[in-house]
Amino acid sequence: MIEQIFNYFTIQTLYMWINLGVLPFWLLLIFFPQSYLCRFFVTSIFPFFILSGAYIFILYKSYLTNYNFVENFNLYLGLNELSILFEDLLFLMFFWTHFIAINLFIGGWIVKDAQKFFINRILLSIPLIITYLIGPIGLFIYWIIRIFFAKKIDLYE
Repeated sequence: MIEQIFNYFTIQTLYMWINLGVLPFWLLLIFFPQSYLCRFFVTSIFPFFILSGAYIFILYKSYLTNYNFVENFNLYLGLNELSILFEDLLFLMFFWTHFIAINLFIGGWIVKDAQKFFINRILLSIPLIITYLIGPIGLFIYWIIRIFFAKKIDLYE
């Protein structure tokens, strides 16, 4: 049975499941940010256990295919080296899983922070959707909205 699961989760299948798997979390963040389900399932450590499991599975698959992990450090040498790394599907999955997890973490933080300032749920949905698609820009838009609700600029909170 374990071999069947291992064979089922190819890199392409894992990519599909990771993308579909985070959608319920994002839908809870956008439509029900103050619900108990959102607090328990999304803004807790729960989704990161799941994404960490996927990441570990990708590491395991990489190890079995004799993936050269040392070459990952070439990404710091320049854009050409980075583009060469992105040609490898395993590296691309490492990157994508990392990107999905960070954006979800940022979305959860935005929701928790917005609850402190009683930011309107509809207004909050705009930076959340943008964070889902392009993380840092959504966080920047939220920060702009937050300034008006907090009535101050606080760089350390």
